[in-house]
Amino acid sequence: MAEPDRFGVLLLSGAHDRAHYAFVLATGAAALGRDVTLFASNAGCRALLADWRTLDDAGRDATIVSRGVAGLDVLREAAIELGLRMIACEAGLRAEAIDDAALLPGVQVAGIATFLEATRGGAIVTC
Repeated sequence: MAEPDRFGVLLLSGAHDRAHYAFVLATGAAALGRDVTLFASNAGCRALLADWRTLDDAGRDATIVSRGVAGLDVLREAAIELGLRMIACEAGLRAEAIDDAALLPGVQVAGIATFLEATRGGAIVTC
């Protein structure tokens, strides 16, 4: 059996709309059988916190949920169930003064080389 296509999502923004869509892309690709790695750096690391509500415009989540769109809680749960590899950039955590103990369980702390190796030969999108 062929190895699934690798797909990387690079999240740099701490804005809710970008974090939300990073999870939409990542879970959608994983649901199609792709090998997905979501790498967050700088302010994007906030999307991988156990409490993601420090994202800019976090209140937007309640609005989109009220309109029938999956919110970040649902998408992050789906990401875990689908086996997405989630990596918080070690340098990004330092730059944003985020303690890695505050991350969602299962999030790996590593650098860009780890992300690039995980996505070798695959597509990478930036949010």
